[in-house]
Amino acid sequence: MREFITVYCKNNAGSYDVPTGSSLLEIYKAAGSPLAYRPMNALVNNKVEGLNYRCWQPKDIEFVDYTNLSGMRTYVRSLCHIFAKAAADILPEATLYLEHAVSRGYYCVLGGCGRIDRVATGKIKGRMQEIIDADVPFRPKTVRTPQAAALFRERGLEDKARLMETAGMNYTSFYELDGYVNFFYGCLTPSSGYVHLFDLEPYFDGILLRIPQRNDPSKLEPVVKQDKMFDVYKESLTLKRTLGLSNAGDLNKAVAEGYASQIILVAEAMQEKQIAAIAEQIAARRKDGVRIALISGPSSSGKTTFAKRLGIQLITNLCYPQGISLDDYFLNRRDTPLDEHGEYDFESIHALDLKQFNDDMRSLLDGGEIELPSYDFISGTRSYKGDRLKLRDNSVLVIEGIHALNPELTAYIDEARKYRVYVSALTCISLDNHNWIPTTDNRLLRRIIRDSRSRGYPVRETISRWPSVRKGEDKWIFPYQENADAMFNSAMLYEFAALRRFAEPVLGQVKESDREYAEAYRLMRFLGYFNPIPESMLPGTSLLREFLGGGDFHY
Repeated sequence: MREFITVYCKNNAGSYDVPTGSSLLEIYKAAGSPLAYRPMNALVNNKVEGLNYRCWQPKDIEFVDYTNLSGMRTYVRSLCHIFAKAAADILPEATLYLEHAVSRGYYCVLGGCGRIDRVATGKIKGRMQEIIDADVPFRPKTVRTPQAAALFRERGLEDKARLMETAGMNYTSFYELDGYVNFFYGCLTPSSGYVHLFDLEPYFDGILLRIPQRNDPSKLEPVVKQDKMFDVYKESLTLKRTLGLSNAGDLNKAVAEGYASQIILVAEAMQEKQIAAIAEQIAARRKDGVRIALISGPSSSGKTTFAKRLGIQLITNLCYPQGISLDDYFLNRRDTPLDEHGEYDFESIHALDLKQFNDDMRSLLDGGEIELPSYDFISGTRSYKGDRLKLRDNSVLVIEGIHALNPELTAYIDEARKYRVYVSALTCISLDNHNWIPTTDNRLLRRIIRDSRSRGYPVRETISRWPSVRKGEDKWIFPYQENADAMFNSAMLYEFAALRRFAEPVLGQVKESDREYAEAYRLMRFLGYFNPIPESMLPGTSLLREFLGGGDFHY
């Protein structure tokens, strides 16, 4: 074996001869510590690895700090391990659930010990700080899956044992922190001392775990009021617990036992019930002047299918739905504004022809007739094909698009005429009690499948554009979500099991040498925890058909 290997550090474009078997942390120091902030992980040949990873062959390495999304994930996972350890120390009888992201933090519940007050929260926070100050190492371990499942079951972590047993993997990796073992999807920092900033505070019936800002890790994210969003999450959590499907392991077990069809029917019925309730509210407010239903939400939230299904429910309430997609009001691609990097900014409200849209809306509400535009995403051009639209006396104009709740879009329309709906895929199922699934992963997988199938976009392009999409959502969509009259969760308990067969072949097109490989690999590995269900079990009206194809609606 060679005594030294040559590694290439992308951060400073330098090559370094290091002892064979050097850890990434040792290589980082040999490369002159090239980051402004402390590293969280590294891309090794475009695959994310923890800083304890050792290199035995020449590698291309790019170190990542907290300001990178991958680095932030590693920081948050490490913080959550410390949180779980501290909670177990202070309240050993409690069961910790790390539920979901809300209010720029993470909502957590400690079950089995009553309501958590500020005193208990303060004790857990103090214990967390002790662990951080002691800079205790996270010790990675890899064992055969039956051994790992037995270990977690012995410690009362049945959710993790079931996930490991049903995912079908030969070996399982986990981390030990001062005698406390836990499984997290993805790598952790080398030790607890890497976590430099956090906070805990009571939040409704649980705790809000607060994290630093990505663009300035010296400051905590501000707590943003999201009461309506929280209520939607709570409803979804209640449904999954009613079905006994809290985590991926539960879903896998139920599918294996032949309950997939029942789960799908219940999930679809729950969505239909919610859509029907929204339609009834709109119809009831017709007497107050409502003529327009504005449907907004981030990319790949299922706005189009929601609008079509809402239209059906409006008809049952004796309203005549007439639909308009804001996508058809995109400017021609060559006229689209550019972002700070010189790329087309499709997420900006100014990528829409606002003048034409407002002229058309005024004409419709005044009793006139308009010709509807049509936008071709492949060619990037808008055209007119002779489609005309005029409102009836009992019409409800259903307008959907990412900017539908932005006041700038409908600034010239009387507020009494509007009913606002916010749609998003608020993922409620988790891998286990400590590994939630980000809603952004849910939507990204939908978008990857749809873009490949119907828009002709390569998967690499979809992945590379996603950070820009999310940045646009932070600017143009999320600030207006709490203004909605109703919120609709388009995610379903069985969704990842249905998406897996479609996503894996597309993600497999990304090569190891591609920059986007790290994200493609992460998503592939994540989907591997869900046992697939056949597409044929999905009804033709399912919201997922918008992305998978083969449905009853025309898109």
